[in-house]
Amino acid sequence: MSDLWTSSEAEAATLGHASAAFSVTGMSIDTRTLKPGDLFIALKGDARDGHEFVKAAFDAKASAALVSHKPDGVKGPFLTVGHVQRGLEDLARAARARSHAKIVAVTGSAGKTTTKEMLRLAFGALGNTHASAASYNNHWGVPLSLASMPRETEFGVFEVGMNHFGELRNLVSFVRPHVALVTTIAPAHLEFFGNCEAIADAKSEIFEGILPGGTALIPADSEYAARLTTRAKQAGVSRVMSFGAKGSDARLIGFSETEDGMKVQCEILGRRVDFRIGAPGAHIAGNAIGALLSVAVLEGDVLNAAAALSQFAALKGRGARFKVKAGAGSAEIIDESYNANPASMAAALALLGSAKAKRRIAVLGDMLEMGSDGPAHHADLAAPIEAARVDSVYLNGPQMRSLWGKLSASRQGAYAETSVEIAPLVAGTLQDGDVVLVKGSLGSGMATIVDALKARGLAG
Repeated sequence: MSDLWTSSEAEAATLGHASAAFSVTGMSIDTRTLKPGDLFIALKGDARDGHEFVKAAFDAKASAALVSHKPDGVKGPFLTVGHVQRGLEDLARAARARSHAKIVAVTGSAGKTTTKEMLRLAFGALGNTHASAASYNNHWGVPLSLASMPRETEFGVFEVGMNHFGELRNLVSFVRPHVALVTTIAPAHLEFFGNCEAIADAKSEIFEGILPGGTALIPADSEYAARLTTRAKQAGVSRVMSFGAKGSDARLIGFSETEDGMKVQCEILGRRVDFRIGAPGAHIAGNAIGALLSVAVLEGDVLNAAAALSQFAALKGRGARFKVKAGAGSAEIIDESYNANPASMAAALALLGSAKAKRRIAVLGDMLEMGSDGPAHHADLAAPIEAARVDSVYLNGPQMRSLWGKLSASRQGAYAETSVEIAPLVAGTLQDGDVVLVKGSLGSGMATIVDALKARGLAG
């Protein structure tokens, strides 16, 4: 594989100055994960300035550093630019301009990262595929992912997020996708948007970056599907397609859970496709057929792409499962600790409801950025909890008080202000045969509870 960037290419893209000739094979903003040969990007954050870590980057064998000024006493190849964030964006634009890859962009209120990973696997079965790392979907994550795209890439998959108007419009201008896929529209970031119509409008900014002749993919079962379709057409998108519901271009026929995930039956552009995927749930099935529709739109081999989805497994904090010791046996934990909004909460609770268990336990933390209607959204979770036949509920966070009062006494496990307080109570109640869902927004600290459960010891 050829070098990612040479010093002359990076100079031309950024209008910067290279102190010495260099070539790099990767990009990094974090010295803890930097690999030898990387270009270290000295971004300035709210708390720390990346220039403080340039020496550590060179100690870790970075090939060069992108800086706005040379740190005192540090030697190494520098690419000095007027502003580091702008320099990174310049490299992103240049990477996109030189690429002949077919590009897919993904956004939505939930399921972005999961769907991005499905797309990575699906397209990876067809050719050299590059995709965003982790949840790199913000103002630095998207350009970093693009600037890291190798020249040889045949398929590129990029996750794009936002929590204010205009953010997605800016980010998709870097990506310029052939296909833009929206996973779902749900109450998230209501503190900034006020209602779901506004969220749909903000998400629809992704359509403005689609290349001429490109395609918008919309979830047909969303109540905002018609609004998204109209917004896509307003953006000049010539091809708008749907996935999910009956009558869609990609239609889910059915699915059945297995020990290691589920079997899914669907039709993609009228062609029957059956496949296995290593995670359960209707939302997983829906997003998987959205991914396969992306493959079909880009004229890829759908059957090979579908076969590759058997390698998919739920991600840490996004549905990953593991067993811990409990009594004379074990309890299964569903780790949904990374994020939460009302729609993803309902989906996760439905998944808990379908589990075979002696007891179903839900451990829920606050859903953040819900705005003035936050207490009502939390209280409304009582209905999906009842529908899932949850036996015991443990809650933490000030907004979860609204839900606590809606639960029957028989379902009330415990309530605490913080995850640190609730963690030992959950860990202490586990019994053999329990299935435990842990879910909440990242800021609710639900990973603390997951760690406390793992501390009991993993079971085979």
